[in-house]
Amino acid sequence: MEETFVNKVSESGIISLNLEDYYPQEEIALFDMKDYLFMGLILKEKDFRENLKNLDLTIYNNKIVAVTCSADAVIPMWAYMLAVSYLQPVAKEVFFGTEEEVKKTLLLKNIAQLPVAEFADKKVVIKGCGEVPVGEAAYLQATQLLRPVAKSIMYGEPCSTVPIYKRK
Repeated sequence: MEETFVNKVSESGIISLNLEDYYPQEEIALFDMKDYLFMGLILKEKDFRENLKNLDLTIYNNKIVAVTCSADAVIPMWAYMLAVSYLQPVAKEVFFGTEEEVKKTLLLKNIAQLPVAEFADKKVVIKGCGEVPVGEAAYLQATQLLRPVAKSIMYGEPCSTVPIYKRK
């Protein structure tokens, strides 16, 4: 007598959602305000404006740009505004923050575009324990987007899940 193995996971109708698929792949160029500070502490308006006029913008061409200041200095708001006025015409997008903060922002932006209608009345497993640390905010956002439409939401792998939500 021959035994037939049945893949119960594939027959369960569970949809697996891997948030790593929404992790940004674009190259991020860093624009660090510290590079324009006098003695590493002070932003001089005249010098800053001159540096921006002479800035090689090709390194930011069609890239995501993270504008930050890695020095412990007080930067006036107008300086960030002036920097983005030069960067925006060449960059794909400009964000404030470190490279990691911008990646998190882009991840959340990508998850916000999730085609939630595809998950309507479905059992969804949001994959955990991946290669890329997507962070708690991504799991919160995905849950908030899916809860109104999904039949159930689970965390983990289809073969071993933690129940999160089940529509009554």
